[in-house]
Amino acid sequence: MKKLSKRMAAIASFVPPGSRIADVGTDHGYIPICLVQSGTARSAIAMDVREGPLSRAAQHVKECGLEAQIRLRLGDGLSALKAGEADTVLISGLGGPLMREILSRGEQVAASVPCFVLSPQSDIPGVRVFLRENGYRIEREAFVLDEGKYYTVMQVVHGETGPVRYIDDLYGKYLLEQRDPVLREFLTRQAGRLRELLEKIEDSPRDETRKKAAERKKEWEAVKEALAVMT
Repeated sequence: MKKLSKRMAAIASFVPPGSRIADVGTDHGYIPICLVQSGTARSAIAMDVREGPLSRAAQHVKECGLEAQIRLRLGDGLSALKAGEADTVLISGLGGPLMREILSRGEQVAASVPCFVLSPQSDIPGVRVFLRENGYRIEREAFVLDEGKYYTVMQVVHGETGPVRYIDDLYGKYLLEQRDPVLREFLTRQAGRLRELLEKIEDSPRDETRKKAAERKKEWEAVKEALAVMT
């Protein structure tokens, strides 16, 4: 079986041992196969909205002789999952808005799932806010650099979240508290990029450019605050 990428390995590492997992948007089925082969997952339901990826996943499951432990289902989001069928649900490789929609539409099923492992591809602050406002708590996060791109992975449970700062929604309270080295490197690069950009546009007479400068300055201040917290 293909070796998992850094992002996929981080996702797999957040799955509690002994879980019955459900993988939303399973694609090739690599993560469920890896988790079952390693013994981390007792069983898996691999789901995808498209027949093509699900067919490829089925082929890989068969090649590994795991048909008895990994079931494949065609469905959109959590629609193919029944309440109580999974202890841990994985949702990765999707944009933040779609991920929020999946959790909202599948609210009744989601309520029965003790643990989620999420890796949104976009609007990560929006996902953090959604989780907090809908009774979820982020237990821990990973920030991964994989083939030149940064990815966030979250382990999420049901529960209340304590007070948060603006920078917690932007960059992740857990990552900031743990002084994550990959996040620190990312923020350092962002600070330099934003400083150069502000020097170019701050003195522009155009209203539109000044507005953009104000937005970038707010972002720069947040980056500086985050770096100060991690020092």
